[in-house]
Amino acid sequence: MVTPVDHEKTDPTAQQEASIILYGLEQTLAAAGIASAKTDARCLLGMALGRDDAVLPHEDIAPMDQVCADRLAAMVARRLEGEPISRIRGWREFWSLRFAVSPATLDPRPDSETLIEAAVRWALRNAGKDRPLRLLDLGTGSGCLLLALLSELPKAQGIGIDINPDAVATARRNAASLGLGDRAAFAEHSFTDDLGSLGGFDVILSNPPYIPTGEIDGLAVDVRSFDPALALDGGADGMACWAQLLPRLAAVLAVDGMAFVEIGRGQENAVTAAAEKVNLQLRDSHCDLAGITRCLTFSIKM
Repeated sequence: MVTPVDHEKTDPTAQQEASIILYGLEQTLAAAGIASAKTDARCLLGMALGRDDAVLPHEDIAPMDQVCADRLAAMVARRLEGEPISRIRGWREFWSLRFAVSPATLDPRPDSETLIEAAVRWALRNAGKDRPLRLLDLGTGSGCLLLALLSELPKAQGIGIDINPDAVATARRNAASLGLGDRAAFAEHSFTDDLGSLGGFDVILSNPPYIPTGEIDGLAVDVRSFDPALALDGGADGMACWAQLLPRLAAVLAVDGMAFVEIGRGQENAVTAAAEKVNLQLRDSHCDLAGITRCLTFSIKM
C-alpha cells in the first residue's frame, strides 16, 4: 500500500526522484517506438504508486519502495509488449465516464463518441430528454455506448446484448458503478438471431465488427493483439456483420425511431445499399475527429 502523498509539504528529493524516474521511463518507451511515451510514463508511475492520475515531473511523490518498483517494472514490460494503458489499469474514459474493460470487450475509443453526439442531438430535436425512450445496443461490449447515452437521457431505459457472457458481465458492472443499473439491462444474445421478443426501440446503437479479415494483421498492436477478434473481424470484405445485423435492426426499430451505427473507413455506400434492401433509409452521416465518416443514421423507410 503506497503512503498517501502530503502535497502541503515540499520534498526536493522526492521531486527530483519523480523527474528522474519519468525521464528514464520516457526514454525506454520512446526507444520502443511508443509515440505516447511521455504520457504513458506519467500514467504508469501513477499506477505504480497506487494512483489513478498521472504523475507530473514537478510533483512531490513518496519515495519508491521495492514493491512499487517491481509493480512499475511489470507494467512497463506489458506496455513494451504493446498492451495499451487502458488494459493495464483496467479501465478507459469514454464520454467523460469510466468504463472497466476486459479481454472480452473492445477498448472504447473517441471515434465511437461520434454515435453518442449524433444520438444526443437527435434526442434534443425530438424532445427525447422528456420522453421515456427505449434504447437498444447491439453488441454492447463494455456497455459504453448504451450507458453513455443513458447518462444524457435521464428518462430513458436501455437493453444491451452481446454474444460473449464475459462482456455482458463487464457491462453490468459498469452500469452498477455508474449508478445506471436500474435503467440498463444486459443479456447474452446474438444480433444474428431473432430480436422480435425484445419489442420496439426508439434508439438503436451498434458498433459491430467491420474490419476486413485481411486488414487485421496490419492494425496497431494494441488493437490486433488486445481487442477481441470477435469484435473486430467483419469477414473478407468487412461486410459480413451488416448482412446479418441490418435485417434484425430493421425488425425492432420503431417507426419514428433512429438507428446509429459505426462503420469503417469507406463503408458508407456499401452499408447504405445493404440497409436499403431491408427497408432502412439513410438519414445522416457524421464524421469523427479525423474527418472520416464514422456514424450513419437510419430510420424505417416510409
